[in-house]
Amino acid sequence: MQISLQTVYDNLEKIDRVDATTSAMYRQSAQEVLADPEISLEWRKAISDRLNRVNHELTVHAHVDDDSY
Repeated sequence: MQISLQTVYDNLEKIDRVDATTSAMYRQSAQEVLADPEISLEWRKAISDRLNRVNHELTVHAHVDDDSY
């Protein structure tokens, strides 16, 4: 892995403030961590939890922003 686990974790926190390409790169890095059994379960769980939270928040905000009422 080219970037630190802490960086992957921190990048997920700012995923809603970057462009689509950068966001995709952050998600890809997180997916690589989750798929790597060599990385501790503690790190994989932390990154998974943050990725799930960010995905949920983005989904909720996307539905609110797209409403045309």
